[in-house]
Amino acid sequence: TPFSYLCINILLIIQTTLTTTQQQQQRIYYYSLCYFLVQMILSKKQKSFIGQPVPPGYQAGVGRAATGFTTRSDIGPARDANDVPDERHKHVSYKKPTEPEIMPEVDEELDEDLNDTNYDEFTGYGGSLFSSGPYEKDDEEADEVYIGIDRRMDGRRKERREQRFKEEVLRYREERPKIQQQFAGLKRDLAQVSKDEWASIPEVGDVRNKKQRGASRSEKFTPVPDVILRGVTKTALSSPSIDPRTGLTTPFPGSMTPGFNTSSKMDLNLFGEEKKKFITVKLDQMSDSVSGQTVVDPKSFCTDLNSTAPQSFTDIGDLKKARLLLESITKTNPKHGPGWIARAGLEEVTGHIQMARQIIAKGCEAVPNGEEVWLEATRLQTPENAKTVVARAVRQIPQSVKLWIKAADLEDESMYKKRVLRNALENVPTSVALWKEAVKLEEPDDARILLSRAVECCPTSVDLWVALAKLETYENARKVLNNAREKIPTDRQIWLTAAKLEEAHENADMVKTIVDRAISSLQSNGVEIHRDQWLKDAHDCDRSGSKLTCQAVVHGVLGIGVEMESRKSQWLDDAETAVQAEAFTCARAIYTYALSVFPSKKSIWLRAAYFEKEHGTRSSLERLLQDAVLHCPKAEVLWLMGAKSRWLAGDVPGARTILSESFKVRIFIFLKGLSF
Repeated sequence: TPFSYLCINILLIIQTTLTTTQQQQQRIYYYSLCYFLVQMILSKKQKSFIGQPVPPGYQAGVGRAATGFTTRSDIGPARDANDVPDERHKHVSYKKPTEPEIMPEVDEELDEDLNDTNYDEFTGYGGSLFSSGPYEKDDEEADEVYIGIDRRMDGRRKERREQRFKEEVLRYREERPKIQQQFAGLKRDLAQVSKDEWASIPEVGDVRNKKQRGASRSEKFTPVPDVILRGVTKTALSSPSIDPRTGLTTPFPGSMTPGFNTSSKMDLNLFGEEKKKFITVKLDQMSDSVSGQTVVDPKSFCTDLNSTAPQSFTDIGDLKKARLLLESITKTNPKHGPGWIARAGLEEVTGHIQMARQIIAKGCEAVPNGEEVWLEATRLQTPENAKTVVARAVRQIPQSVKLWIKAADLEDESMYKKRVLRNALENVPTSVALWKEAVKLEEPDDARILLSRAVECCPTSVDLWVALAKLETYENARKVLNNAREKIPTDRQIWLTAAKLEEAHENADMVKTIVDRAISSLQSNGVEIHRDQWLKDAHDCDRSGSKLTCQAVVHGVLGIGVEMESRKSQWLDDAETAVQAEAFTCARAIYTYALSVFPSKKSIWLRAAYFEKEHGTRSSLERLLQDAVLHCPKAEVLWLMGAKSRWLAGDVPGARTILSESFKVRIFIFLKGLSF
């Protein structure tokens, strides 16, 4: 201890300082004193509680009334007088036991509550009857089995339970919708309110009494009008620097804003430029300019902007961000035309049409060969200025077909349109679209001359060949179509046009011959015959009045690409499709071809009879039924349909004749069966 070290130091000092006889006597005295002190220190006993654990319920300072305050954590939760005392705060007796106390054995079975009040018919007793027994490995395995069964049963009912929960949630939301959902329809209806209706809404008056209005009069504050605040902002922006002597001068007289007492002037424009540079750097970091592409798709972004309009401060903030982003795109990759288009489209959406025109003009300068950029610039301009813009565009890109067509559309008079298209054809003579636009504006004689030149410049255009054949005479049309077949041997439209031409001049025998030659020629040139496309062409021929061509096409391609087992069902479906397309001649041709292959199928005869009954005439129906009873004499329904048709037409003797013939046929079939 520190006191022991002090005694040792005193002894060392005495031994070194006291050397004489008198001093030796004093030294003995001091030795005795120090020895007594050391013995007293060594004989001092340690307290009994040092190093012992704190007894339960002990509180420091209780003996000297220095407890301070007591909280619930010190005394524990509130308890009733009859509750079992908490082990942490139980009373501890410090009396030494004189003799060992014998604890009575408690029967655990007596602790279980087995009264009738704790018994249920379904669940049994509230407690466990076997809680006092040992928990063995068999019990653990049984518990695992029961837990697995419960988990499996719960998994089987999980989907049904989740579905029921979703239905309950939906039902609850329908019964108790949110206030926002209740007023959603009314909020949408506000878009239909006119300005006059808004102006006619009365102002809300002050319903307070005179005393209440006078009490709050002294607490009213009038806000500064926006006009004054806007003027202050303009004044501050117009001042490029700050006077270091006077600071910022306020626009209100009689007051001066202190501060900013610097030794030199501070240029506010530099602050704005530095901020702009910082934002530009951040936006440039967000883009990937390695290959000239950005992470933002300007086309889709512009499409989204066209479908929305700014209606709140949040939308305005988003538009500001979009404006900065698109500006960064055009700076990092100025040769990317869609970026300029998206940027101009953004300004158009926000209503700044003049700004949009300026931006797209810069885009035309940056991307002089961008066809879409010039078209966008033409669209944004007024009709008068659009002609000037498109004239510059075609001079810059003379091979652009879209720009020439746009230039022709901007002209009002036909003469000027013809002039523009002729200039276009001089620059792009191989454009089929330009030839078509030019032919539309000409008279038949001039159109025939143009088409003669067009097929020379565009020999692979089927539409131009067909249009020329329609304008020529019969002999010249045949020559034109023969030349077209030589130039384009793999197109079916030329062959079909030739078949229609022969049908129009009443050469019925040549129609089927041309169609058959068309199919064989196309197959020899490696063209696959798609029966669906040919059947659609047959529908078109039927609607255009070319009945013979329609029938020839149906008989030529109906059996191509159909399996033997599914021919009947496929052909009946084709006939039904033709009826739905209102191509009745095509459907009749399909039934005729199917009956030629399956003459003894009663179902096909019935379908054909019902078709003639709905879309044909009585004479065609009777002719069909006469052929039907010859091939299917056992079909009673066909005999009855023929007799009913005669009877409904008023020909009762004819109906009787049909029925008598049916009886004769039935008797003949019966006797023939007996002979066998």
